Amino acid sequence: METTLRSPLASLPDPLPIPTPHAPPRLALRPPGSKSLTNRALLLAGLADGVSTLRNPLTDADDAQRMIAALRTLGAVVEHNQSDNSLEIRGVAGCWSVPRTGVELDLQNAGTATRFLAAAAALSAGPITIDGNARMRERPIGELAAVLPALGITVEYLLRHGYPPLKLTPQSPLPNRGISIELLTTKSSQFISALLMIGPWLRAGITIRLQDEITSRPYIAMTLRLLDRLGATVRASESFRVLRVGPAAGGTPGLHAFDYEVEPDASGATYFWAAGAIMPGASVGIEGLSPGSLQGDALFPELLARMGAKHELDPRGITRVRGPIRLQPIDADLADMPDTAMTLAAVCAFAPGRSVLRGLRTLRVKETDRIAAMQNELRKVGVRVESDVEEDPNALSITPPEGGIDCSPGCPRVEFDTYDDHRMAMSMALIGLRRPNCFIRNPACVRKTYPTFWSDFSALS
Repeated sequence: METTLRSPLASLPDPLPIPTPHAPPRLALRPPGSKSLTNRALLLAGLADGVSTLRNPLTDADDAQRMIAALRTLGAVVEHNQSDNSLEIRGVAGCWSVPRTGVELDLQNAGTATRFLAAAAALSAGPITIDGNARMRERPIGELAAVLPALGITVEYLLRHGYPPLKLTPQSPLPNRGISIELLTTKSSQFISALLMIGPWLRAGITIRLQDEITSRPYIAMTLRLLDRLGATVRASESFRVLRVGPAAGGTPGLHAFDYEVEPDASGATYFWAAGAIMPGASVGIEGLSPGSLQGDALFPELLARMGAKHELDPRGITRVRGPIRLQPIDADLADMPDTAMTLAAVCAFAPGRSVLRGLRTLRVKETDRIAAMQNELRKVGVRVESDVEEDPNALSITPPEGGIDCSPGCPRVEFDTYDDHRMAMSMALIGLRRPNCFIRNPACVRKTYPTFWSDFSALS
């Protein structure tokens, strides 16, 4: 007999059945800490001078665990207080403790850690080799690696040019001049954030000039706002094309230890807001994400409102989404929130007519080719997904079948593949809230960013 969604990851059935709720859910919950903010704060605490405290960080997810393990290898001391889910991190005061023979970091498919630590290799006493799993070795890093020599880093590709594994050998001492780097449109905003976050430890700071299209601007803004909050000197031009980060006022390189509370993960919240939108009469709220959130994905309810859902911030600070009788198709540019694309695609599968999602340039180089994955999986329930819409290679159209997805009790069994991609698993689970007989293969892949997802998701049923 198949077990319920409340099973821990280790004992989940595979494929995992998604129960269709008998009544529209009405609930509020708080997702775990933001992966993006946790990994940024971890890196900065690992480099800071003194003992920093991170409150409510994302500690159980694979991405965060890879970063924590790497920081320990690089000389930081990281202790987890499970009673209040906090981390205490004794930093290395601006210089990773790496022997002259070097160290190797196996980051598996943790893209954030890979990019951030590649730039931070400039602050090492010895060479750092960065590697990952088979998928990571297919994810390009050449755009970032090409500018690392400006920081005094010698880059050596160990297998294929432009991809991990790569050996990064820093110069000592660090360049004493101001660093200025020009970047064309990048495949990932994390390349830019990685460079910005070493700015406090460069005596004359770092200036980045962005040309052409700016990739995922809200994630760069998140990095700048966090650095500013922690005491670095931060400047950005009105156009956001010139960014500068340097030491705190007074000019002494580095950051002092800090105490920081991590916001709930807004990307993780989108699945629950979406659940509220696709089920008529449902009301699903998220705690802890205020209008002043550092995360661009916190604006996702506004997209759902354009599709006919209701959203509101109640007096207790809970952002609620309520499902309408009928959803409307949408034409939306997701360039500033690409991690929400698959969530919104699942919602569009229940909106009669043709929806168009634009600004999806980065989706081909994520944990999987997410555009191809969405085409493959939504086709299983009769939804047509087309790329290169109106000669735009960065757009998708989503058209449900005439009369809508078959949601009758006797509809055929469908098993959704996840491609070892956490966002595929969570997005496809939304289909099962409306359509019976849906199953998720490899459900444990959510451990990458949201290990408690299935437990939280079970509350919807």
